[in-house]
Amino acid sequence: MGVYDLSKEMVIGIDIGGTNTKFGLVNHRGSIFDKGDIKTDIFPTIEEYVDALYTSLQPLVEKFETDYKLKGIGVGAPNGNYYTGAIEYAPNLPWKGTINIADLIGKKFGVPCTLTNDANAAAMGEMMYGAARGMKDFIMITLGTGVGSGIVCNGQVVYGHDGFAGELGHIIVRPGGRKHYSTGAHGSLEAYCSATGITVTAKKLRAENPDSLLNEIPEEQLDSKAVFEAANKGDEIAKEVFRYSGQILGEALANFIMFSSPEAIILFGGVIKAGDYIMKPTREHMEKNLLPIFQNKVKLVFSELKEADAAILGASALVWEK
Repeated sequence: MGVYDLSKEMVIGIDIGGTNTKFGLVNHRGSIFDKGDIKTDIFPTIEEYVDALYTSLQPLVEKFETDYKLKGIGVGAPNGNYYTGAIEYAPNLPWKGTINIADLIGKKFGVPCTLTNDANAAAMGEMMYGAARGMKDFIMITLGTGVGSGIVCNGQVVYGHDGFAGELGHIIVRPGGRKHYSTGAHGSLEAYCSATGITVTAKKLRAENPDSLLNEIPEEQLDSKAVFEAANKGDEIAKEVFRYSGQILGEALANFIMFSSPEAIILFGGVIKAGDYIMKPTREHMEKNLLPIFQNKVKLVFSELKEADAAILGASALVWEK
């Protein structure tokens, strides 16, 4: 029997977001050799969406099929269930209820399709291609519009009995606290430490401090990037926005560490661009709230994957893992 040559195979990685869907053709080393995107929210039915995906992707597949065989498709999506292959009640997608998307995509393309949620896909990508290479225990936290997470223990993503384990963004960090704009829960991590939550904090603090540079920023332009720029100009209130957010994040990370004792926590997403303004208080409050047996053991690491490619790579990693 001849040697099986992985280098002659390619997979498709698909990242389904509320507004856009990104996709790419990926080899086993994590090189994306072609990619593209389509709008997610313009298709009233899932069948029309899958048809549009096929129309966009098939020419790319045909371009490379003389050199590569398509092994399978991996999909990362909000509320994607690894066990069932279905997107279940995703609040920010146009199709409601339970959508058997892995089945539909697999049949359309004629290859196996595997689904997981977007944060678990990011964790898989990090383990296969990024900062978590060689690690068997780590937690991936994505700090973007929301707070997503993927938990890896003993080299395996934790899915739980129903496929939905690891929603660390929705744990309550301030009981009775700030109301979450979407879930209605009071005091969740996402309500404070997402880019959205940081903007809410900035609006609150600038209203209480009329001399802050934050008051010079028009309402619709006030976001975590604008807060970072104000902090860089020396604005103490902007710095306090990040200190406060970092404190809450650090306290939450301490709890996560005492739960699964990871080697590292890998941080990803736009919020980490605030650098030391948020990371110093995060580290300080994380260590302060840990039992001595956990202190000074866990690395806080920034993702090594390019933000634009991470979701595609993570989704593609699902196929190589099988």
